[in-house]
Amino acid sequence: MSPFPTPRELGYRMPAEWEPQAATWMTWPARENTSFPDGTHHDDVLPTFLAMIEALTETQQVYLNGEALADLEGLANLTLTGIPAVYPWCRDHGSTFVIRDTGAHRLAAVNWDYNAWGGKYPEILPSDFQINRRMAHLLEIPSFLPGLALEGGSIEVNGTGSLLVTTQCLLNPNRNPYLTKSEIESALRESLNVTNILWLDEGIVGDDTDGHIDDITRFVNQDTVVTVVESDPHDANYEPLRHNLRLLKSMRTEDGQPLNILELPMPSPVITEGVRLPASYANFYIGNKIVLQPIFGDAHDDKAMEIIGQCFPTRRIIPIDCRELVWGLGTFHCLTQQMPL
Repeated sequence: MSPFPTPRELGYRMPAEWEPQAATWMTWPARENTSFPDGTHHDDVLPTFLAMIEALTETQQVYLNGEALADLEGLANLTLTGIPAVYPWCRDHGSTFVIRDTGAHRLAAVNWDYNAWGGKYPEILPSDFQINRRMAHLLEIPSFLPGLALEGGSIEVNGTGSLLVTTQCLLNPNRNPYLTKSEIESALRESLNVTNILWLDEGIVGDDTDGHIDDITRFVNQDTVVTVVESDPHDANYEPLRHNLRLLKSMRTEDGQPLNILELPMPSPVITEGVRLPASYANFYIGNKIVLQPIFGDAHDDKAMEIIGQCFPTRRIIPIDCRELVWGLGTFHCLTQQMPL
C-alpha cells in the first residue's frame, strides 16, 4: 500500500474525451525516430501532422513537444513546449490527465511507466521516457506515479466510472509481469477513479502495441460504444473482432445498463512493403468542436464518417487521409492526448 494518497482518494477522475478540453497535446516526429524512417517517408508524413495541427488550432489550444517546423511558430493557439522528443506517439509517452471539482489543483497528471510498448523499441532515446514528467512540470500540476507500465492508448473511459481495456495488452508479460489481473485492476481504479473495468480480448492485426483499445472500441457517450467489425470471414481480424463484439454484448456500464453498441466497419487491408498496417476507423480523436477522422482511400470511408458524424452531431468531422501516417502503426488518437478543462 502506497503511503501517498491516490487520485481516487483525492477526488480526481479521468474525464471522457468529449468533455470540455483546455488543450490537446501532441509530439512532433524527430527525423531519427523509426516510426517514419529517415528520408522520403518521414517527409511524406509531415503534411498529415500539419493538417491535424491546423484543424485543431482553429478551435482550441495545442501544446506541441519536440522540434517542429519553423513555419508553425506563428500559428495561433499553438504552444511549442521545448520538451525534447523523438517518437510522436503522445498518448502513449505523455501524461494522462485527471481532474477534480473541489480543492486546489483541479488538474493533475497520472504518469505511467512508459517502456516503449513492452520493450519493442530499445533505440528510443531517454528523452521520450521523461516526456510525461516534463509535461506535468511545465504545467506546474501534481503528478501521480502509479508504478504501472501502461500506455494511454490502452485505456478508454466514459468519464462516469467505466473503463475499457484488453487482456492482450494489459495482461501481457512484457508490461507488468509481476502483477496479477486483480492488482492491475486495483491500480487502474486508484489512478483513474473507475469502478467498472470491462475486458475485451485481442486487438487488430499489425498493431505493435499488443492490442490497444483505441484501435478497436471507443466510448462515444456514457453507455454507447463504437466497435470495429470485419465483414470478410476470411480476414485475420474477423474472428477476434466478432469475439470482442460478443463480449461487449454481455457487458454493462457502471450503473448496470447494457451497452449500446454501434458497429464500425474496418477498411480493406492497408499493406505497405508487404506489411499489414493497423488501419482502423476507431482511432479518431475528439476535440472540442471537431473530430479528426482517419480515412484510407477506401470504399468504407464514407460509412465510417457517417457513423461517427451521427455520434457527434455538434462537432465537425474532419477526414484526413492516413495511408502515409499509418505506416508508423498508429493514427490520430495515438498522436494526441486531451487535457481537460
